[in-house]
Amino acid sequence: MQNLPAASRLRMPDMASASFLIVAFLTGIAGALQTPTLSLFLTEEVHARPAMVGFFFTGSAIIGILVSQFLAGRSDKKGDRKSLIFVCCLLGALACVLFAWNRNYFILLFIGVFLSSFGSTANPQMFALAREHADRTGREAVMFSSILRAQVSLAWVVGPPLAYALAMGFGFQVMYLSAAAAFIVCGLMVWGFLPSMRKEPVATSTTLEAPRRNRRDALLLFVICTLMWGTNSLYIINMPLYIINELHLSEKLAGVMMGTAAGLEIPTMLVAGYYAKRFGKRFLMRVAIVGGVLFYLGMLMLSSPVMLLGLQLLNAIYIGILAGIGMLYFQDLMPGQAGAATTLYTNTTRVGWIIAGSLAGVIAEIWNYHAVFYVALVMTAAAVWCLWRIKDV
Repeated sequence: MQNLPAASRLRMPDMASASFLIVAFLTGIAGALQTPTLSLFLTEEVHARPAMVGFFFTGSAIIGILVSQFLAGRSDKKGDRKSLIFVCCLLGALACVLFAWNRNYFILLFIGVFLSSFGSTANPQMFALAREHADRTGREAVMFSSILRAQVSLAWVVGPPLAYALAMGFGFQVMYLSAAAAFIVCGLMVWGFLPSMRKEPVATSTTLEAPRRNRRDALLLFVICTLMWGTNSLYIINMPLYIINELHLSEKLAGVMMGTAAGLEIPTMLVAGYYAKRFGKRFLMRVAIVGGVLFYLGMLMLSSPVMLLGLQLLNAIYIGILAGIGMLYFQDLMPGQAGAATTLYTNTTRVGWIIAGSLAGVIAEIWNYHAVFYVALVMTAAAVWCLWRIKDV
């Protein structure tokens, strides 16, 4: 009789885990259909100048931070995270519909971005729910999180080439409506299959002292991850326009490059997770940054499609390790505060977008798109200096 509860416990986590994998993929697809082509959409459809394109990304990041911080605080204290994810998916779909039919820059910036900020928050909230589910069911949280992140990367293998194919072949309306459909299907999956977990009161007196021991290192890691994600954001904003307007190569090449990098990130994440205990997270982050320096040097010097595709291996090492190890590094430096550590890590992405949005358009308008990669190289070098001052865990 004792075997029956154990068996039922095994079936439930497996069903829920499969649902988490599908939701992770769908939220990744929804984002991968929109982000890679956004600068092209603003330039060709909204007719925004390069500086206004950059400002749009900056404004998006600021609004995203405000929305995510509000939702993070609320979701950690009360309510059901599953219901929040469902609502975020619906608002994300509504944002996609607005982008499909509206071409007013300021309406898209203030209303569209506000709605899409809820949609983008569905992904980190899903990771938080997955962590709660893993803790309650006794699953290995680190490996479960790594597999979910691999699903998001898999979505970015498919998403960018599909986004460019839809946008160039059928128009941006079809592309954004496809993203809306992904959000709707994701919302249905969340409502029907993800576990529901109400919040329980948790004593906080023992969790406020841990960051003080590692506050300096956590701050340094915040700067490092912000710089790394900032360079990646510069690349995403700038690369499609650089490929099309300065190298005069095919629009589809930009999507293939992003998809190739995302595909290579999957084994990179898994390998990094496997060797994290043996070599340490700082060593792996150093490997990532070296890959980033070499990648941006290559972007400055190489221009043939074959070489640009080959460079995506370095890009995958750079971003794959950051995405797979960065959050875990924060959690190690902030023991007892997994939620705060995850939120801090997530915000490095958004602050990176603020920096990139502020710089990309201005630099491209004053000089050219090629010059943006010099800034990315300098930012990567600054991250190297910061990482050499942080301790290993």
